[in-house]
Amino acid sequence: MASERVQRRKPKKISRKHMFSDEKVQEIRDAFHMFDKNGDGMITSDELGSVMVSLGQRPSVHEIKNFIRAVDSDRSGTIDFDEFVDIFARKVTMDPETELREVFKAFDANHDGFIAPEELFNVLRQLGEQITLSEAQDMVKEADLNQDGKVDYSEFKAIYRKS
Repeated sequence: MASERVQRRKPKKISRKHMFSDEKVQEIRDAFHMFDKNGDGMITSDELGSVMVSLGQRPSVHEIKNFIRAVDSDRSGTIDFDEFVDIFARKVTMDPETELREVFKAFDANHDGFIAPEELFNVLRQLGEQITLSEAQDMVKEADLNQDGKVDYSEFKAIYRKS
């Protein structure tokens, strides 16, 4: 009896790019290139960590590796463009309340549950906005309903709903 070798094929990866307009795919591609510092078509843990730190986040190496592991469908240890698109596809189906909390957390750099004028200023500058600290202070004052000098989640949510 001859032994047969059974080879298992990797399941074919289905791109979710079709979920987005050409314009949105280009925006995602531009964001991908911002993360892919060396232009090799892959986002490494170092590249991901670098961008997260520039956005005011302080992820541990363990958190970064876990994030990559969660989206790395081909188990390469990096994030390729299709896997990056999948991150956005998941966001599209995310509950709006959860998404708003994620946005709030991105501005709350020190994770104290509040957005201070300095945090708003730093994040907006890192995102390329030409803003002064005085303008950031004015924005916080406008959203700061209880006048404690910072914006909590409920105030953030209220100002977001106005826009």
